[in-house]
Amino acid sequence: MQARRISRELALLSLSQLPSDLEKVSQQRIQDLVLASVRTLATEARDALETAAAELQRGDAQLLKSQTRAANADAARAMVQDAINLAQSAINRLGGAIELPEFIQLANQAEVRAYTMEIITRLQVERATVDKLLNDILVDWNVDRLAMIDRDILRIATTEMMFLGTPDRVAINEAVELAKRYSNEDGHKFINGILRRVTESINVNS
Repeated sequence: MQARRISRELALLSLSQLPSDLEKVSQQRIQDLVLASVRTLATEARDALETAAAELQRGDAQLLKSQTRAANADAARAMVQDAINLAQSAINRLGGAIELPEFIQLANQAEVRAYTMEIITRLQVERATVDKLLNDILVDWNVDRLAMIDRDILRIATTEMMFLGTPDRVAINEAVELAKRYSNEDGHKFINGILRRVTESINVNS
């Protein structure tokens, strides 16, 4: 179970960094997958810190104005709090980048790589089917317009349920845990709701 949990996380974080060519994907070593995952986390951390810095600058400007207008002080405090939250998110991403190689080292690496590659390759093959189901459920939205982490969590969980024999409850619970770790504050609720509708659709059509 621990190996599969790590595999899902590795698949999620490395997916956007891997080549689309299936033959090249199949040649990825465990080290390549870890490196791709660390790069994803580092990129997200950098983006979060840049946004936090911009929020702090806006907050500072509002504080200067607040000497004459009380409303500006409230806005400034909100901006500073947003910046703190973003900085905390960046710290969490960097922490994940540090922890991931250790988790892999402690796990059965052959098992982790095998299931990570099974998720990634099956998702590559079945992406059109997976995306069609998700787009039907999203109705007036499109899976490609979702935040990258949310999109890939949904794709991985749907692939596991439809093609890898993972029980619905397990796939949803694991996806929700990934969303709590990597998505925004309410991301796990969104993921949970969409995947429950996915299971309903799969069960109706099976």
